[in-house]
Amino acid sequence: MKLQSGKIPTDILKNIVFKNLGAKRSEVKLGPAAGVDGAVLDMGTKDAIISMDPITGAVERIGWEAIHINANDVATFGVEPAFFFSCIMLPPNTDSKIVENISTQMHHAAEELGIAIVGGHCEVTPGLTTPIIVGCLVGLTEKGKYVTAAGAKTGDKLILTKSAGIEGTAILATDREQQLQKIFSQVMLDDAKRFYNQISVVKDALTAYRTGGVHAMHDPTEGGILNGVHEMADAAGLGVRIFEEKITIEPETAKICRYYEIDPLQLISSGALLIAAEPQDATKIIQNLAAQHIYADVIGEFLLNPNKRLLIKNQDSAEDLPRPISDNLWIALSR
Repeated sequence: MKLQSGKIPTDILKNIVFKNLGAKRSEVKLGPAAGVDGAVLDMGTKDAIISMDPITGAVERIGWEAIHINANDVATFGVEPAFFFSCIMLPPNTDSKIVENISTQMHHAAEELGIAIVGGHCEVTPGLTTPIIVGCLVGLTEKGKYVTAAGAKTGDKLILTKSAGIEGTAILATDREQQLQKIFSQVMLDDAKRFYNQISVVKDALTAYRTGGVHAMHDPTEGGILNGVHEMADAAGLGVRIFEEKITIEPETAKICRYYEIDPLQLISSGALLIAAEPQDATKIIQNLAAQHIYADVIGEFLLNPNKRLLIKNQDSAEDLPRPISDNLWIALSR
């Protein structure tokens, strides 16, 4: 089976990857699972939340993204990110200034979030054409004081913060700027590049968790909002219904997606946060997010039947919720 760019299909994870996990250890409270953003280890008096993600589709701000994308995964547990490890792989003939640029970006992003960079590896790797960073981030919490992406319950409201395609918009506006300048104004592209400033969901997640009533959180990365919703439903063994008109798509995202003929709901969406919450707590969560200047709205709800996954187009039209085969960023970057 030939694989598409991006995350490998869930069935391959379950049938191959998850069946080859080495020795069993009692410290592992939560190991690999489809749609779950990290692992939980029993560290004695505390639990450690550990997550790992690569940065492969971005170039200009790859070091900055490496910190924020990994911090987001830990924050979706309702836990503050604390310690970062990185593996930096560089193409042949990379100038030392690139190393300095990546390291400086990582330092400033980590300092902003209170994260210590504590180790890793850096090398020149034959065969690469652009840098790749694989990050690992650790957060510590009191025992049992966390949620996972698998915790959604039947009837939970599904809240989305910010908008669809945030990271994808920023990447395309930055890395394809010369191409897009032929179509769009520089003002519009500069606005789109500033979407990078929205990529962190640490404040979103910690605000929601501390409000109460949160059962699960997930940041929709590869595959965008649609894949993120499927991953939460998969992890919880539930169905879901979402309302397309409730999902915010910023004008910059819509214009760039139209140009590349891609779906903004299937575009990498780091910076948005999906929250499954008790219905009676949803309004308070949205109000507290608004107090932090974070826009959020209820976009749907979780259903008992795991085979019922619906995208409501309008009052008279519903369709099966599309499951992305590959993130639409890769489609755009190939054009």
